[in-house]
Amino acid sequence: MAPPEPYLGKTDHTPVHHHILSVLVENKAGVLARIAGLFARRGFNIYSLAVAPAESHARFSRVTIVVDAESAPLEQIVGQLDKLVNVVAITDLAPRDAVERELLLATIQTDVANRTPLLDTLGNAGAAIVDVDPGAVTVMLAGTPAACDALERALESFADVELHRTGRVALPRLGHEPGT
Repeated sequence: MAPPEPYLGKTDHTPVHHHILSVLVENKAGVLARIAGLFARRGFNIYSLAVAPAESHARFSRVTIVVDAESAPLEQIVGQLDKLVNVVAITDLAPRDAVERELLLATIQTDVANRTPLLDTLGNAGAAIVDVDPGAVTVMLAGTPAACDALERALESFADVELHRTGRVALPRLGHEPGT
């Protein structure tokens, strides 16, 4: 099965035009606070933010920032980020040149009446059950923002849903140079 294409349209959680910045930083205390402060001081809205170690010995972390293109000129953002001491590299990833994913976790109360419709919904979305209790299931979907939006909408028909989504992570598509 071919991997899904990147979603370039509007989702419930993302404006039509956005920048995805992949920022490699030194893994030191206060770096994330300085990055968030930079955006706050300039009135730029961060739609999604994800941070994790970028390599096994954790000397560097990768920060994936999704920013509204309308509220923040890319050149200004990159210029300001580049001035931060602990920033090593900044890559602007166009949605068509990036592989983007986010994680959705949801716990849904179940009973005999809703078990079959829930399993159908999860199967159609490609979600996996990761924990089961006699009266509830916890499910996971790692997918595009559009796929997570669709599952979130589908789960609205079930009562007692506790849902959490991570921020997006993204890397350049293989064979694509960022920005080309």
